Amino acid sequence: MSNPLDTDAGSELFASYEAELKLVQADLNQKLDQISELSGEPRKSAIRLAERTLDEANELLGQMRIEKQNIPSATRSKANQRFRNYESDVDAQKRKLKSMSDDRKALFGNRYSDNPDHDQQLEQRQQLLSGTDRLDRSSQRLRDSQRIANETEGIGRDTLADLQLQRETIQHTRMNMLESEGYVDRSVKTLRGMARRMATNRIITVAIITVLVLLIFAVIYSKFH
Repeated sequence: MSNPLDTDAGSELFASYEAELKLVQADLNQKLDQISELSGEPRKSAIRLAERTLDEANELLGQMRIEKQNIPSATRSKANQRFRNYESDVDAQKRKLKSMSDDRKALFGNRYSDNPDHDQQLEQRQQLLSGTDRLDRSSQRLRDSQRIANETEGIGRDTLADLQLQRETIQHTRMNMLESEGYVDRSVKTLRGMARRMATNRIITVAIITVLVLLIFAVIYSKFH
């Protein structure tokens, strides 16, 4: 089973987030171009959509910031440089969106007025809409967090199941090793017994040969004397 914190996995995740960020940035640039051609309510709606896309880009940057720490040091410097470039691009898009949001005449269209009371009412309405939009984005982030938590829980269950299987495999292997050690011990004892018997047989054989030689010498000696 592969380690989740494996450096190759970190590189793959970083590349995955990087590819997704490119798509989000392209989408955000398209929304920014559309905003410049709008005014009034359509412009405010387009700005809210762009803010959501900007939040998504920032979330991807956050994930990339985490995953680049798991990239091997040999290639991490290139990843850091790319990350800084993406961070700079997203920051530029954020400034451009803020500039468009601050353009009150384009934002409110024909309803824009230099009347402070009227402007205050419009500003309060804009703040209310912005608060509602932020609440929607927060709810979406909560749903995403719940989804990620559920996925993480599933991965955790699978990991525990794999660890349990590995534990059983290790225990089975250990039992086999102990059993094999028992076989080896018995084999060593058998070989030692055979060696002792061979040594004893060799001594007996040498003794018999010695006795026979002595008898032969005794017979020969008795014949000549």
